[in-house]
Amino acid sequence: MVIDRNDVHIVIPALNEALRIRGVVEGALRECPNVIVVDDGSDDGTGERIADLPVVVLRHAQRMGKGAALRDGFAEALRRGARGVITMDGDGQHDAADIPRLLDAANAYPNHIVIGARLRKRASQPGYRRLANEFGDWGISWGCGFLVADTQSGQRFYPASVAALRDVPGEDFVFEAQILITASRRLGVRCVSVPIESRYQGAEPAGPQFRKSHFRPLRDLYRITSHVVKQVWNYGNVVREYRTTRAHPPLVHDPSGEFARVPLQRAPRGA
Repeated sequence: MVIDRNDVHIVIPALNEALRIRGVVEGALRECPNVIVVDDGSDDGTGERIADLPVVVLRHAQRMGKGAALRDGFAEALRRGARGVITMDGDGQHDAADIPRLLDAANAYPNHIVIGARLRKRASQPGYRRLANEFGDWGISWGCGFLVADTQSGQRFYPASVAALRDVPGEDFVFEAQILITASRRLGVRCVSVPIESRYQGAEPAGPQFRKSHFRPLRDLYRITSHVVKQVWNYGNVVREYRTTRAHPPLVHDPSGEFARVPLQRAPRGA
């Protein structure tokens, strides 16, 4: 059964996003009528900026972290009957216009997590962020058992079965890494990536302005890596796990052929 814009809910975790949140939400509403914003204890008026928009706003009285915001957003979306959940960050770095492409990939690859992978205009990505992302991809892919293009992008489509997962450990950015691993190990769910554009502060002088990222490469990558390494170690036979991962190249849904250099696997017949 085809999933369309009415079948999904967009979940936007937001922490002090007054600068960009209204534009983000308005863009999301153009692509989907079901939008949930989780205000994670903001103190800059984030909630007030969207008070007149037709969205559901969940508010944490104090900051609980991105993992908790996503969990609450998933639960609300499922309560409202969502067949899938799309996530995007509240800082404006994701383009809502990419949402139809994520849904196209979700229909081409049923029961897959779809990741908006920042493969386009990668030169605009700060060098330290690019290196951090590549290192994170290496470790998180090892945890999943297959290679993933851009494991740290926050723009994703989750099937309802993944959004409904309970007891997914990890908080803040660790949660986004862990849910990929848990979905793989517990449900056998793979990931497929859709090329999107990187959008960063200062990349274009006349471009949109973003607040400083909440992601701290050294701190957060250490948390993610140490979290993943413990799991891989517990799987046993670390070398076998690594070889298995390397034997499964990343899935990239790229009908245009723009990224043909990335090893591709086609959707199974009948998908």
